[in-house]
Amino acid sequence: MQEDTRCLKRKVTLGSLDVHPTEKALVVHYEVQAAVLGGGGGPVLGERKEGQKIIRLKSLSPTTDVAALAKKVVEECKLLPASRLPQVEQLLYYLQNRKSSPVEGKVERKEKRQVKPKDLTPFEGLELNEEASITKIDEYVELLYEGIPEKIRASALILQLARNPDNLEELLHNEAALGALARILREDWKQSVDLATIIIYIFFCFSSFSQFHAVVSHHKIGALCMSVLDHELKRHDVWCEELRKKNKACESAPENGSLRRDQDKVLKKYQSLLTKQEELLRVSLYLLLNLAEDTRTELKMRNKNIVGLLVKLLERNDEELLVLVVSFLKKLSIFLENKTDMAEVDTVEKLGRLVPCEHEDLLNLTLRLLFNLSFDSGLKAKMVEVGLLPKLTALLGDENNRAVIMRILYHISMEERFRGMFAYTDCVPQLMQRLYEHGKEDMEVELISLLINLAANKKNAQLMCEGNGLKMLMKRALKTKACLLMKMIRNISQHDGPTKVLFIDFVGDLAAEIQAEEEEDWVLECLGTLANLTIPDLDWELVLKEYNLVPYLKDQLKPGSAEGDLTLEVVIMIGTVSMDHACAVMLAKSGIIPALIELLNAQQEDDEFVCQIVYVFYQMVFHQATRDVIIKETQAPAYLIDLMHDKNAEIRKVCDNTLDIIAEYDEEWGKKIQSEKFRFHNNQWLEMVESRQADEPEPYLYDNERTDLFYSADGIIPADVSVSPDLFNPFQPQNGDSHLTRDVSDVFDQTSSSPGRPATAYGFRPDEQPLYL
Repeated sequence: MQEDTRCLKRKVTLGSLDVHPTEKALVVHYEVQAAVLGGGGGPVLGERKEGQKIIRLKSLSPTTDVAALAKKVVEECKLLPASRLPQVEQLLYYLQNRKSSPVEGKVERKEKRQVKPKDLTPFEGLELNEEASITKIDEYVELLYEGIPEKIRASALILQLARNPDNLEELLHNEAALGALARILREDWKQSVDLATIIIYIFFCFSSFSQFHAVVSHHKIGALCMSVLDHELKRHDVWCEELRKKNKACESAPENGSLRRDQDKVLKKYQSLLTKQEELLRVSLYLLLNLAEDTRTELKMRNKNIVGLLVKLLERNDEELLVLVVSFLKKLSIFLENKTDMAEVDTVEKLGRLVPCEHEDLLNLTLRLLFNLSFDSGLKAKMVEVGLLPKLTALLGDENNRAVIMRILYHISMEERFRGMFAYTDCVPQLMQRLYEHGKEDMEVELISLLINLAANKKNAQLMCEGNGLKMLMKRALKTKACLLMKMIRNISQHDGPTKVLFIDFVGDLAAEIQAEEEEDWVLECLGTLANLTIPDLDWELVLKEYNLVPYLKDQLKPGSAEGDLTLEVVIMIGTVSMDHACAVMLAKSGIIPALIELLNAQQEDDEFVCQIVYVFYQMVFHQATRDVIIKETQAPAYLIDLMHDKNAEIRKVCDNTLDIIAEYDEEWGKKIQSEKFRFHNNQWLEMVESRQADEPEPYLYDNERTDLFYSADGIIPADVSVSPDLFNPFQPQNGDSHLTRDVSDVFDQTSSSPGRPATAYGFRPDEQPLYL
């Protein structure tokens, strides 16, 4: 007998197409017709079933290209024919301009912090075969007054109802049910982990919506969850201690089979308890995280040591639990008090083991938490101490996390003491490679900012210049006119050694940019780079003449002619070129020295300006021609004497060194300088003597030739006072300034401002007698 040949025929018919009521999504309705065909081709049995497909559009934003997105949706969704493209485009345009609903905003916020309630399944294995009904809620409440098994069954049925948001409003008004659940949780949570997990999950469903937070707080569920966390962590410590003892006993007698069986039994029990405990911890933390949206509630949690509990949970291995813990810590870390608590409980050390990890969400959250913590200097140091720097560098190839990693590295690079450590990783080569791959328009701010900081370290600068590194950087910078890129080059140029010599080939290019009609920020960086090139073999006279820079430099010195930063760089540039004798003479003839004195008068409250101008004088007094101009034709020595006792140590140092040279070559000024130094050293003694003279005149101590007591035509005479001649050695440290024995090359490091600058001694002349006040 021949069997009937039968086959199944399936047909999908597209129905309506609409937008999702709350989410950014399209809803595609369709109908599936299934028929069993007999041997003759006729239908033997048929069935119809309606269905719908939700197409979520996470990338839809006000700037999205709607036409391109609609085309992509039609291409990827097999249910939509090409003829539906105009309708899809119209619906996407509607979604793009629709105001976000509160529920949608809630969903977006949850997705942003990557905490997804739908992933929470703490009741796994506790589901019942029966289906809950909202009409039977009173029966479920009655079961809550029975034994533990009945309570678990009743709460599981209520949980089925609570997981549907449409039932929350009705459950909210059933005070008997919520009150009974809260009471059972408060009284019986220690007796059954399953029962506690399910009840907390019910209240978690309410906590997912801000409008229901009041009812959760009313029943003090948050405080109960904090107690649950604390208790469960203590229980875990007890379990671990018991397991440790069993392991130790087994190690001491490895051949004892009984001990081995006891160890296996304890281990299995521990693993079973740990699984249930972590489900309870997850749902408790989810609920607390939702309640923490209110900062007042979050403060109460902090007072109950939420940070300490969370950091202790970082020792666990369950990735889903760790995702939640790190999310919570990241939220807390934006407040200073919580960040301080995290620093006290070694959070960074425990986060270090999570970098890197295979769980993408966990890695992303951990890096974002580290970024929040990296704003603190002490925690940055801790990150370096625990070895995070090479780990972060190794992750720079991760496209999803590169931006946040570079921000963390940028924060670390802000500390000068850590910049040198980057040279022992492959960070610099990776960053340079990425820099070459991007143009000016798409250059990442984090990338160039990090490179600018790293270039301030000599070892890193050498790595950047390896091969044709500097040549490629200069070519790129001059082509794109990128100020940040030139700032990086400027930082490279400040280091002495082989890197500075490489800039000789680009001096002409930089000088040409200064005279060009470019924006001031660009000129500032080019000028600053040139000013750093203190290269002995560089012919600055040729550069100044060929590019006619002297008039430009002189014009920029006029007060108000340019921004302060540009004028300051011009002064530094003049100090650099003044090391060359021919350049110093050229500048002196051009009238730059009076312009500098005028600028010094105008900027006398700015320590950086004063320090750099005095350094120019220091460079110029080394050359005979410019020294004569400074000493005989300007008031510069008088200004220097006035600044000799400035509060800023760097200014005092450069002034003293400059005045020492002037005193060596000009006898008359040498006497004035010596007398001022002597007066300063003996100021207290003179004040005491003058005070005694005013109160009780003693002619035998003070005659009409008072000044001869200290001065004569031949210089200073000790007279009746015993003074060491070393005090007046012009090349010895004065005013107790031991720092004068150091080299003056670090005067550029002084950037702080010192208030209360003494007034400039206008009109002071060498032929006048010193004035004692």
